[in-house]
Amino acid sequence: MKKNKLAKRVRESQGFYERVRKIIEDARGNIVRAINTEMVIAYWQIGKEIVQEEQKGKVRAEYGKQILENLAVRLSDDFGKGFDDSNLWNMRKFYLTYPILDAVRRELSWTHYRILMRVEKPEARSFYEIECVKNNWSARELER
Repeated sequence: MKKNKLAKRVRESQGFYERVRKIIEDARGNIVRAINTEMVIAYWQIGKEIVQEEQKGKVRAEYGKQILENLAVRLSDDFGKGFDDSNLWNMRKFYLTYPILDAVRRELSWTHYRILMRVEKPEARSFYEIECVKNNWSARELER
């Protein structure tokens, strides 16, 4: 009799544990998605700022290059990796490729967008965006 009660408690305890574990795992997944979404929005906003700053200059190409090099040094000092001039150029291109923030899909990561920006035709790019969201493609699956 005692063995049956103990076995039942263990089973119930395992179910309880699994439910609590799932809550934690779901919350962590939501946190990662929220952070990713905020970073994509931030990169779009940085791209917009870069483009707007460049348009003030008369010699846009050279002036823009200097802006990005200087900004990369300062941001890298303050925030570390992720803000080198190549990534800032990607942020600039991101804004130019997606000039309307509402057109940016929140489900996609920065890595997705870096891959998508290589697709020249807007129709093809849109197709891949839809497929990524619909099929929950990782960036690695999109790359293939």
